[in-house]
Amino acid sequence: MSRLSREQIRRQLDEAEGFLMLELPNRSLQILGSQSDWSDMQFEANFLKGEALRSLKHYREALRPLEMAANLRPNDPSVALALGWCYKRTNRLAQAIDSLERALVENPDKALLHYNLACYWALAGNDGKALDALATALEQEPELRALIAKEPDFDRLRGHPDFDRLAAGRAPLA
Repeated sequence: MSRLSREQIRRQLDEAEGFLMLELPNRSLQILGSQSDWSDMQFEANFLKGEALRSLKHYREALRPLEMAANLRPNDPSVALALGWCYKRTNRLAQAIDSLERALVENPDKALLHYNLACYWALAGNDGKALDALATALEQEPELRALIAKEPDFDRLRGHPDFDRLAAGRAPLA
């Protein structure tokens, strides 16, 4: 079989991404599995494979390609979020937290990283860090407040005065 050109590889990755966006992850995985060497597009291929597996709820399987993508682009916020998602669901909360904290070093303005970090710190039982991360997320992107009411990760914080103030759109007590 002849080697594909960079343009052909890009088209295949675009097609795989399109199927993923259409919520057809199995078709995306089929395309990604058709090629053993994605040449200089290893990051894209691994990230898409990880995202397809994540959408199928194959969290443990998704970790390998996502970790490979993270090795290629250590501070990519999308990879950090996907890794955090999978680590949390495979009972590796410390790694989920670490993934997001590393990404925040280079991406301190990404509100969703702060929001998810708040969720993970809440689950880990560190109220102070959870509230700090949530306050930062809401300061950067106030629309995220709409997610709080339905977020089960925050259940143990409900009733905490600072959490309730943040959820209501008021500043926490100092």
